[in-house]
Amino acid sequence: MLAAGRDMAAPSAALRQRRAAAGGGGPEPPGRAAAAAAAGGGLVPPVTPGTFWLTRIVLLRAVALLYRECPGAPAGQRCFSFLLSPGSRGKVVAFLVAYHQNKQLIGEKGLLPCKLYLQSVKKYFKGKINLDALSYAPTIIWFLDWSDMDSILDNISVVGLATSAFVLVTGCANMVLMAVLWVLYLSLVNVGQIWYSFGWESQLLETGFLAIFLCPLWTLSRLPRSTPPSSIVIWGFRWLIFRIMLGAGLIKIRGDRCWRELTCMDYHYEVLLIISGNLSFLNWLTIVPSIACFDDLSLGFLFSSRRGGVKDRVVQMQARQAAGEQPPLGYGRCIRQVVNISFGLLIAYLSVPVVLNLLSSRQVMNTSFNPLRIVNSYGAFGSITKERTEVILQGTSSPDPNDPAAVWEEYDFKCKPGDLKRRPCFITPYHYRLDWLMWFAAFQTYEQNEWIIHLAGKLLAQEEETLSLMATNPFAGRAPPRWIRGEHFKYKFSRPGGTHAGEGKWWIRKRIGAYFPPVNLQGLKKFYEDRSWPYPVRD
Repeated sequence: MLAAGRDMAAPSAALRQRRAAAGGGGPEPPGRAAAAAAAGGGLVPPVTPGTFWLTRIVLLRAVALLYRECPGAPAGQRCFSFLLSPGSRGKVVAFLVAYHQNKQLIGEKGLLPCKLYLQSVKKYFKGKINLDALSYAPTIIWFLDWSDMDSILDNISVVGLATSAFVLVTGCANMVLMAVLWVLYLSLVNVGQIWYSFGWESQLLETGFLAIFLCPLWTLSRLPRSTPPSSIVIWGFRWLIFRIMLGAGLIKIRGDRCWRELTCMDYHYEVLLIISGNLSFLNWLTIVPSIACFDDLSLGFLFSSRRGGVKDRVVQMQARQAAGEQPPLGYGRCIRQVVNISFGLLIAYLSVPVVLNLLSSRQVMNTSFNPLRIVNSYGAFGSITKERTEVILQGTSSPDPNDPAAVWEEYDFKCKPGDLKRRPCFITPYHYRLDWLMWFAAFQTYEQNEWIIHLAGKLLAQEEETLSLMATNPFAGRAPPRWIRGEHFKYKFSRPGGTHAGEGKWWIRKRIGAYFPPVNLQGLKKFYEDRSWPYPVRD
């Protein structure tokens, strides 16, 4: 078998003699031999290192996956398998979150209406939509009709869903499609206010901006021979993941002393974040730029070895390149090289304040130094809370909220702790923005989070859109509550095998005190008027 293998792998002596006699002048060039082998039967020869054709396909699909929810796949491993599945179906996570939650958060009757925000920005710049206003809040919504803001938000989300789903399913993308995705998401982030104020939004925008230049201009071919993956863009992704990791490390060393004492992990990972955390989107997002650290040889195992497939075509292209064949240096290719060099210079220029921030002892994490959020500073968990506190919203039908006999019933949120017997949710990679902000509100005051009083008013009116953000409505099918209050509790996990766990309780909680006093709709009327918020009306 070994002898037969050698005979099949190399030309026989007689064949070599005939080639020499015919004036072949020596052995076949290695590139041409590989191309001939690739054209024959059997398995596809292995991919050689140093090229990034397959890397580009995986990167583009991963960028699309950033916005994708995997139905029936709570764990991210199954999501990742869709990277290479042309028949995969599903929804797009970031735009899906926007579609399901933006109307309730920043829509016409949202908790922080984006129309009011844009009007305040416009007023600040003397009532004009000029370059200063555009620079302060870059969004295409400036140029649209604001009379139906809910439709605008929905349409942006739907176009983003459709575009990113196309890239994910086909693995095909060009600069135009990726630029559309970037502009659409930039437009949402810059009107999203506190709901879109976290580092992963800037990280997603920077990742999406890099993906624009990873693609050819027009063609939708997965392997456009005239537009090989730019090494400058590949290094742009590597520069991104380097800054993410370095920034996260430095902010920890300079921040909470428990990181230096190696005790932060006692509190940081009470539940695996990438599976159950409401911030797991950040974990998956951080994985994406690291893909650029792997070449075609490293990622070849993700692709089929069948003849005529993408991997086979890459092998043939590598063989032709090894044989000295190069695509013609035409006008378009020259322009592309100029674009790539200009892109590299832009990234280098915008990186200057980011590097200075990293070197500073007063490092600021998750900050953008340009309005388009192209190059940003990153960092996470610079300080760790040692206790988990939660705000629990309760309603009562009692006419007197101070009556000791009043029955207070609790609202549960989609994912954050509430009901002691409800297990932690497995959410990856979806994200509930209201639940996330409720966590931050718990270690601040309601005066610092006026939207939570707005939320209470909408629950008092039983507005359907707002109730869609909640897991339960204790007053469903009956009259709305007369009063809503916020209670402050400290939560911790029950001990496995302990008394509470034996009662089916995942959590143990202890009341800290009142978070905000009981409020009713009539008492909130002036509060709404002062902020130009629409007065809640029962649907």
